[in-house]
Amino acid sequence: MEWAPRMNAAVDYIEENMLGEINYKEVARIACCSVYHFQRMFSFITEVSLSEYIRRRRLSLAAMDLQNSDVKVIDLALKYGYDSPEAFTRAFQQLHGITPTSARNAGSKLKVYPRLIFQLTIQGVEEMNYRIEEMSSFRVVGVKERIYTEEVLNLKDVYDRMFQIKDTAEAKVKEQLWDIYDTQKKSRGIMGVWYSESDGDKEQFYYMLAARSDKETPEGMESREVEAATWAVFEVPGPPEQIVDFWQRLYKEWLPASNYEFAHAPTMECYLPAVENMNELWVAVIKKQ
Repeated sequence: MEWAPRMNAAVDYIEENMLGEINYKEVARIACCSVYHFQRMFSFITEVSLSEYIRRRRLSLAAMDLQNSDVKVIDLALKYGYDSPEAFTRAFQQLHGITPTSARNAGSKLKVYPRLIFQLTIQGVEEMNYRIEEMSSFRVVGVKERIYTEEVLNLKDVYDRMFQIKDTAEAKVKEQLWDIYDTQKKSRGIMGVWYSESDGDKEQFYYMLAARSDKETPEGMESREVEAATWAVFEVPGPPEQIVDFWQRLYKEWLPASNYEFAHAPTMECYLPAVENMNELWVAVIKKQ
């Protein structure tokens, strides 16, 4: 199954389970990728997080129920997964601008968010330079921060926190990373390593400002092994912030048209010395079946 049908099948599952529990692992399985990649891909393509899309759809359906039936607000709250009528009312008013009770009045203005449909469109006027690299497992050292899915839509805030550290003790992080990174390896520079870890039934997402290194881990840092993989390596001209826009092109243009799909592995942004005016995005991939 190709990219667009996979994404639409995942949305089908979401729509079919809108009144119950939506299992993100099952959504990702249908789309043939990890939870980490699905949530990032969904957010970049639609410019709304997966959780926010589900929230908007449920409240859109709730508005239709209010206008077309005599259902009680308390029953509607339970139907769409809210713990109390008060919580439902707050969410409803935040989205629609009026209370559920007012929504029954003739002439009330309500918002509707239709079901998403993914389509493959013609793009790619601007070239994308990439190469395929095979690498065995390796070690990265650095500092990490937990990332919430909503922050994927505003990665600049993440970069600001990790790159523009104000505290004197932490301001040495980048300097330490430049000191320990292995200059002889293909993956160069300071890295932004994006990865996920399972926490029971949930996935936790992290961003690690790191360097590839076999040297002793500096105090206050930690190390992580990155498994062996095949990597699609993309050149991204300009400062590191340009990678944010490039992620959208990767999901919208390269992935649907390529002969690869994402592997269940971290992704790496390699921030090269400023004089090069070039950075690299490393994405673990596997050949499509």
